[in-house]
Amino acid sequence: MANILAVFGATGQQGSSVIDHVLHDPELSQKYKVRAITRDINSEKAKQLKEKVDVVQGDMNDRASLESALTGVHTVFAVTVPTFGPDGLEAEYNSGKTIADVAIETRIEYIIFSTLPSVNQLSGGKYTHATQFDAKAKAEQYIRGLPIKSAFVSLGFYMEIFQAIPFLAPQKASDGTYVIPRHNSPKAKLPMVDAVGDAGKFVGAILAQPDKYEGKTFCAATALYSAEDVVASMSKATGKTVVYKQIPLEEGLEEESCVWG
Repeated sequence: MANILAVFGATGQQGSSVIDHVLHDPELSQKYKVRAITRDINSEKAKQLKEKVDVVQGDMNDRASLESALTGVHTVFAVTVPTFGPDGLEAEYNSGKTIADVAIETRIEYIIFSTLPSVNQLSGGKYTHATQFDAKAKAEQYIRGLPIKSAFVSLGFYMEIFQAIPFLAPQKASDGTYVIPRHNSPKAKLPMVDAVGDAGKFVGAILAQPDKYEGKTFCAATALYSAEDVVASMSKATGKTVVYKQIPLEEGLEEESCVWG
């Protein structure tokens, strides 16, 4: 009998990628039965999911809904949603903590948590506003201390962000070209990932060999790309002239905010 795999964020980028990968993988589709968890089971994306998998309601702020959603589950894939504001770090951390606590109560055997490194710790306390990173890192440490098998996937910079976040998208210049102004070196390589297309592949590797990855963090990216690579790809795909402009660090920090998640 197939084990039930509960996927949080089922209508989001990571969750939907995990679901699609499992359903289309010959071995994983036999090993796991997917249970999609979403806050709104009546959304259009949720209705589309219902044609493929079991969809149940679950809200990280509603413990009772999670207890119901996770009953009978063997493995959980959990991703938390960033919360903006002064209490953002604790709010997101508590979401991850609640999922983990309910997983223990419902006797789930394995949890895969989508994490990120702590920017606060890596910078020696210099950078304190990357709450999406720090919240996930804090939740990871909490999960590691629980009596449950666990593994962690840490994804690179989402390629989708160039479309989703306005200030990261190319800006049209007066000469008709499009410019991406950032403070990074144009040759610096960044780990980037097609979240929708590839996230499921990395989580799928853990699902295929859970014992191999237990206790480990799977750092994952589609490839390492420089800013020069990015604008070249954009130019080729759009037929527009997209260029990269390195700007002073101080100027970049005036506009930048943390956009990982």
